[in-house]
Amino acid sequence: MGTVNQGNVTTFLFLGFSSIAVYNLLLFTLVLIIYIGTICGNFMIIMLIYYSKTLHSPMYFFLSQLSISDILLITDIVPNMLNIILHERTPISFPGCITQFNLFSSVETFECYLLTVMSYDRYLAICSPLHYASIMKQTLCIKLVISCWLLSCFIPFFLALEISKLEFCGPNIIDYFYCDFNPLVELSCSDASTLQLEATLICFPVLVLPLLVILVSYICIVITLLSIPSFSGRQKSFSTCSSHLTVVFIFYGTLNAMYLIPKERQLKLISKMMTMLYTVFTPFLNPFIYSLRNKDIKETFTNVFYRIRIFFKTFFKS
Repeated sequence: MGTVNQGNVTTFLFLGFSSIAVYNLLLFTLVLIIYIGTICGNFMIIMLIYYSKTLHSPMYFFLSQLSISDILLITDIVPNMLNIILHERTPISFPGCITQFNLFSSVETFECYLLTVMSYDRYLAICSPLHYASIMKQTLCIKLVISCWLLSCFIPFFLALEISKLEFCGPNIIDYFYCDFNPLVELSCSDASTLQLEATLICFPVLVLPLLVILVSYICIVITLLSIPSFSGRQKSFSTCSSHLTVVFIFYGTLNAMYLIPKERQLKLISKMMTMLYTVFTPFLNPFIYSLRNKDIKETFTNVFYRIRIFFKTFFKS
């Protein structure tokens, strides 16, 4: 992406968590463990879904895409965050900052749309089980995912392009741990009122509309579940979407709190901690939410682990 900043600022400096610098080593260790756990957990889910034929269904295909996006999201943020934690005033170039923002925004947008597609998948599975197989074919699943990626790359790109056109005259210190929209706009010496309005309008197709679709889907699901006479039948049907609902609640809860609560009401440290919830902790929690509450994934993991153990026993005996 070409950058056209006309100001004299070519490098930004991150303050990170300077207000709690005494805990930097502890924070570094915690974030590093979470990062490694997130990569391993999401990679494990991708491999289990890819190699196990019992998991070759639309629901698990979408779950594998969520794991891929989680890996991209946390890799875009955490490596630089670890450097910021250890070294205050860590520099990043202007093009690097815009690129980080663009990638972060694209992945976040993708997850918004993917969670919406996953709710539609659960809606069809529970509310229209007889037509589910004929509608949710592999070709449609692939088209839906490609559409999500295209939209998620298209919308944030133009926002990042507009940010790159802003003039940055100084100061160049970002009191944050990555390049986000609000910290960048606050540093600009250009009139960013139009850009802020555009960003607010973009929130509707990216945040509000997908959330409304998810809510409507689950309202229909609840109505359908209430019509099932047996409690065991309702419980079995709801168990297939409980993990997704948990992820939606955590993801949208923290995301909406960050971008819909007025900035003047947020303390800097609290704002950073809330941002860490959906940039670091949510990708870390997703594999556990889906694996611990999903019978198919637990059984597949047990079978794979058993085969690996048998392989090593046979290998060392020979």
